[in-house]
Amino acid sequence: MAAGRLVDDDLMAEVVRERVSRRDARQGFLLDGYPRTLPQATTLEAMLPQLGGPLDAVLLLEVPQQVLVTRALGRGRADDEEGVVRERLRQYEEKTAPLVGHYEDLGLLRRIDGNRTMDEVTAQVLLALGAGV
Repeated sequence: MAAGRLVDDDLMAEVVRERVSRRDARQGFLLDGYPRTLPQATTLEAMLPQLGGPLDAVLLLEVPQQVLVTRALGRGRADDEEGVVRERLRQYEEKTAPLVGHYEDLGLLRRIDGNRTMDEVTAQVLLALGAGV
């Protein structure tokens, strides 16, 4: 992960299954950063009937790549070196970007302009989830 690579699919499925099966997730949950690959999406879709039901929505926060790099470098974390950040973005384009079409085809994708203020993005996320502001 520190090198910018993704965590193994089986481990991620186990972590997600364990977490969303807890009592506090019974009324709903929000997954951040999962699934990241088409195989993970397939696994998630197979496990959801056992965990309470299908996905309601998939949010895509769209931010220009250079803004993402600048933001990551500004966090000051040890693994936020420019090369690592760019590798994460390359991995995204290769493995995660195909999920956009997958969830668009299912009618679940909600696009959010993530290059706005935190309050504006939060309002758009809540609106996309039907929670209003």
